[in-house]
Amino acid sequence: MNALREDFGVEAAEIAFAELLRVTRRNRFLPIPPQERNFVGDGDFLAIGCEFLRHFVELGGLRPQDRVLEIGCGLGRMALPLTQFLDAPAGRYTGFDVVTEGIAWARENIAAAYSNFEFLHLDYRNELYNPAGALREGEDLLPFAGGTVDFLFMTSVVTHLDASNTAFYLREAARLLRPQGRLFVTAFLLDESNRLLAAGGKARPSFDLKDAGPEYISDRAHPMAAVAFDHDWFLETSACAGLHLARPIAFGHWSGRSAENFQDICVFTRSPIQPKGTRDR
Repeated sequence: MNALREDFGVEAAEIAFAELLRVTRRNRFLPIPPQERNFVGDGDFLAIGCEFLRHFVELGGLRPQDRVLEIGCGLGRMALPLTQFLDAPAGRYTGFDVVTEGIAWARENIAAAYSNFEFLHLDYRNELYNPAGALREGEDLLPFAGGTVDFLFMTSVVTHLDASNTAFYLREAARLLRPQGRLFVTAFLLDESNRLLAAGGKARPSFDLKDAGPEYISDRAHPMAAVAFDHDWFLETSACAGLHLARPIAFGHWSGRSAENFQDICVFTRSPIQPKGTRDR
């Protein structure tokens, strides 16, 4: 929201953004996938997207003119409200996913109507969603030029990745962001407070804290269904990639805390100097 305030003034920006969210939530012309096609979770598809648009702006500083990249876009749940916020031609969105069916639906129903939106299928191997993928996370870089993205986000992505693949996407985020670009990422993070709550049975999902870490799983039969990480490991790995927190973590209510958001929300900015070994294209 601060970015909008700079352009329009505090009161006008807040009123305009609140009205945009209200109108978007009630826009019956925006396409909603049929429930049988939806693999990105339950809940109101458009309302959840609008909730995150508010987080992107108020917590992440998203601006209408930003160049946006989404890792793990699914069917476009986050992209759909962004069609009402990003101003073309400067404001552009690219989303990619490993699930071909989701990309096909988003192309047909969102990108076909909004020329500044594009959806790509990248065939990365993912144990949960694309086990036969040809590309390897950690080996094959994302096919985007470095230093070209203003706002990059991953919602409910690292919650389905192991530690090595999470580190890969954090490195790639740092490579792709412009100086002072922002990374918005949601996660299950086990700091001291969340560990105590989880140990007391408050967390939903719950995680096996007997694991050695830095990753902890919820379901042995489906290890990537929900993954948590050591708080310190996550921040140290981000720092090694060239990222630092732009604001305090907004911890979620998954662990039993009193909070509005479900997962923990982190907003990073790219450090002015990239760490040694960071590759570009």
